[in-house]
Amino acid sequence: MTESSSSQLEKYLPQPVLNLVKDAGKKAEVLGLKLYLVGGVVRDLLLERPNYDLDMVVEGDAIVLAQEMVKGSQAKITIHQRFGTAKLSYADFSLDFATARSETYSKPGALPTVKPGTIKDDLIRRDFSTNAMAISLMPQSFGDLIDLYQGKGDLKNGVIRILHPDSFTDDATRILRAIRYEQRLGFKLEVETEKLLRRHVPMLDTISGDRIRHEFYRLLDEAEPERFFQRAQELGVLYKLSHALEGNGWLSARFAQTRQTYKRISPVPIYFCLLVYHMNGKEVEQFTSCLNMPKGMAEAMRHTLRLKVKLHRLAEPKLKPSDIYQLLRGYATQAIRANAVATDSLIVSELLKLYLNKLSTIKPFLKGRELKQIGVSEGPKMGELLKVLHEAKLNGEVRTREDEEKLVHSWRQRSG
Repeated sequence: MTESSSSQLEKYLPQPVLNLVKDAGKKAEVLGLKLYLVGGVVRDLLLERPNYDLDMVVEGDAIVLAQEMVKGSQAKITIHQRFGTAKLSYADFSLDFATARSETYSKPGALPTVKPGTIKDDLIRRDFSTNAMAISLMPQSFGDLIDLYQGKGDLKNGVIRILHPDSFTDDATRILRAIRYEQRLGFKLEVETEKLLRRHVPMLDTISGDRIRHEFYRLLDEAEPERFFQRAQELGVLYKLSHALEGNGWLSARFAQTRQTYKRISPVPIYFCLLVYHMNGKEVEQFTSCLNMPKGMAEAMRHTLRLKVKLHRLAEPKLKPSDIYQLLRGYATQAIRANAVATDSLIVSELLKLYLNKLSTIKPFLKGRELKQIGVSEGPKMGELLKVLHEAKLNGEVRTREDEEKLVHSWRQRSG
């Protein structure tokens, strides 16, 4: 059940973090509590993958221990009394403390009923064997691995395995997480786990759109989320979420291209737009409804389709920069970025990027206030003149403030 991995833990954690963790164990002992490192960090330690997102479970009151830890330190404490959790935020990292708990589900897909429990209770409520391990942080047993469900063996064998047959019916978001972990780690679903997953795909109907969307954000934040979509299609999961959602080679290539093209921004909103690129309007509405997408992101996904049908106009010869601006203004930035990746036309892609990187930021020096000072009265004429100035600036016909002033005088003379 347990084996010592003290030296492995000491090598894994940076020294300042290790010192704090040991101190937390000593304070827990004085308070009559028990403290454990749990979940993903234990899995990644055994796999020798970096992960300093430290989740700790306390048998007893986690908040009491966190409050003791914060005394005399530079950490900031955030307490959630209702959930029995606390976070200590230091300069470069944070420690999360949670009270050990047990869970029961009143019906499939319902949020669990929670009450305080033991470390054993806390581990059985978790999703997969590889995430259901803990390491003792108590002084007398520091580094001992608690592995009640053979998680270490499953890591060695490269499999993702649920803890009990009702796991996917209790919480069908585990279907999405199983595939995400399988693809992230390069593992395979354990045979019985895969059978149960395929059988229980309809249970995704029991999960709220908000919870499904939350899982989508997590999976799209993976290094190569396209692998999830390929596997989810194979397992029949995508069809359940949307009949029009496909994890094909086109999507994989575009996701990879997105990361290459937009290295300094989060690719996740662009991924969402690419997911709907080959849908029709009705299918997009169904998908955004299924995920209860926030208004702004849902609009960007709609804009992706609306812009797609107009892209051919960007390929017209002798197009002026002002023409490009007029065609693209008003579309969500993420929709334009997605179309720049999705289009098969190199010329169109470059013009979309030109708009994003340059044309969308070009503004005249002269605004309405300056035009009033020159003698232009407010009203339709001022609006028309501002448009003339903007188009001239976009087309490179004026470059300086003086150029703009000359254009204003010339325009006023012509228009009387």
